[in-house]
Amino acid sequence: MADPTLMRTYLDHNATSPLKPAARHAMAAAFDRPGNASSIHAEGRKARALIDGAREAIARSLGVLPAMVVFTSGGTEANNFAMHGAPVERLAVSAVEHPSVIEAAKARGLPLEIIPVDASGRVKLDELSAILKRNPLPTLLSVMLVNNETGVVQPVRDIVEIARSANTLVHTDAVQAFGKMPVSFALLGCDLMTISAHKLGGPMGVGALVIRDGLSLEVQMNGGGQELRRRAGTENMPAIAGFAAALDPAPVDQAALRDSLEEGLRALSSDVVIFGRDVERIGNTSCFALPGLSADMALIGLDLEGVAVSSGSACSSGKVARSHVLAAMAVPPQLSTAAIRVSLGWNSTAEDIASFTDAWRRILGRNRPVMDRRDPAISGGSQERYPDQIRV
Repeated sequence: MADPTLMRTYLDHNATSPLKPAARHAMAAAFDRPGNASSIHAEGRKARALIDGAREAIARSLGVLPAMVVFTSGGTEANNFAMHGAPVERLAVSAVEHPSVIEAAKARGLPLEIIPVDASGRVKLDELSAILKRNPLPTLLSVMLVNNETGVVQPVRDIVEIARSANTLVHTDAVQAFGKMPVSFALLGCDLMTISAHKLGGPMGVGALVIRDGLSLEVQMNGGGQELRRRAGTENMPAIAGFAAALDPAPVDQAALRDSLEEGLRALSSDVVIFGRDVERIGNTSCFALPGLSADMALIGLDLEGVAVSSGSACSSGKVARSHVLAAMAVPPQLSTAAIRVSLGWNSTAEDIASFTDAWRRILGRNRPVMDRRDPAISGGSQERYPDQIRV
């Protein structure tokens, strides 16, 4: 019997992207190497050479020195390392950060500022400047490069310029950007950057924190002297090899496919709301809501149709919860709980978009009676109420 997963359409790459063949091959080869990279014998030296080669490849893609790349178990650990290890007395994070940044910042116990965003989800630069200058304490500011739910790109270079005049270090969570768009550590000007493998077609369980040369962080993992004594623990050699092998010299721009998807959405429903539509977004992500059609109903329907997407706000229990990102953008609860996220990846095709659109058309047909009873306060005037999110 054929594998039913082969017939499905996968459009949830912001959650995790399928493993690229090159990464799979590199990992298989690494599994056959028995050495520990901390050992001095020949096998250990070969393991060390593999890790060093991967570090150099990742550093080269970011335009940094290899010694600035510290391998971690993933993006969450890297974000926690930055939040807990930075030599500061105050933290500031944008209201739309990933939970691994927000919760880590809360857990450190330092004074914490939440930076507001506008209706499109971009940091309000004037308010950021006022908040940072209000208190002269050494501060770490964390603002993600690309939002995982909406795909909105933050003006990180402008944010760094503001921070430089306010005794502030800058960390950017670039997990959703790295490998999907050109990312230069030097051009952004930040001090710390988080990246991860499994969002770009590498394996789960490996990421890195890029630390500006000359900046020292308090070690969070104690033990051996791995990663230049910045992160103890035997390196995950196969995963690191797969991470480097998943890098593309020129990331594929998925914007044309995303635009085609959004054109199909608007053709089927003129009142669909597309979040962040009129600001810069990464090409692979579309976050939208159709008033009156709840996310859980849409997700179940799409899954039964063989299409995998996300609500963009799923919690660890697997339930759909209100998105803190959309809440920070002042999106009403009735609309934010209808939000669906479609995210494309390295193997997405026009056929995937067609499959999604066909499935969405059938779901709308089945749910039309329910949608016809929707609250006029959230169904009517979507264009006028959310001009920054939709353009039809």
